[in-house]
Amino acid sequence: MKIVIVTGSSRGLGASTAIECARRGMGVIVTYNSHPEKAEEVVRAISGIGGKAVALKLDVADSRSFPDFRHAVAAQLDAVWNRTTFDFLVNNAGYGLYAPIAEVSEAQFDGLFSVHLKGPFFLTQTLLPLIDAGGHVVNVTSATSRVATAGVAPYAAFKGGLEVLTRYMAKEFGTRGIRANSIAPGAIRTELGGGLNAEFEAMLAGQTALGRVGEPEEIGGVIAALLSEENRWINAQNIEVAGGYVI
Repeated sequence: MKIVIVTGSSRGLGASTAIECARRGMGVIVTYNSHPEKAEEVVRAISGIGGKAVALKLDVADSRSFPDFRHAVAAQLDAVWNRTTFDFLVNNAGYGLYAPIAEVSEAQFDGLFSVHLKGPFFLTQTLLPLIDAGGHVVNVTSATSRVATAGVAPYAAFKGGLEVLTRYMAKEFGTRGIRANSIAPGAIRTELGGGLNAEFEAMLAGQTALGRVGEPEEIGGVIAALLSEENRWINAQNIEVAGGYVI
């Protein structure tokens, strides 16, 4: 059985990704920061479809906690799956901030940086010894790094940095047969940044060729499929999954 860690998987895109991976026969380590009850709901949902999952606390903004998280992962791998390694890491955890450049504080900037770029960098570094040869790292980026959208400059900049980092991961991890790709969602109906009100959703839908915003499972399914053996030759790519957003 392949095993995947999905960060920020207590809700939204992460929860959908975790469930879609379980549907494809993967064992799942769900992570949460402040909503353990939501993470347990995802674990129960996976159990309900015949899968196996555990939930672990992880604050992606706190790199000092990563060694302890690695020890917790190793303990669960041994206890639940009788393994010393896992196969796939999905760096998904994140949050949104809507503010023009002129109003963004340094604390807000640093918070976004820690979660969206620094966190994935050092978490991947910390977990790398546990990733099995032939594994895969998937980083969740954003279509906002391609399409300039007023009010999300720091978020988009760090997602763009994560896209670049993905290519470097593919370059450096390739000697172990570990792939690295990124998935760039467009407008998705989640709680990120406080969710979508009707007016904002209508505006985003109008900028999308398919005339609507996406659903979390439409991203989760793509990530789960990308992890599969059938897609083993896809590497070092940023794949936009956005329904034709601003084309």
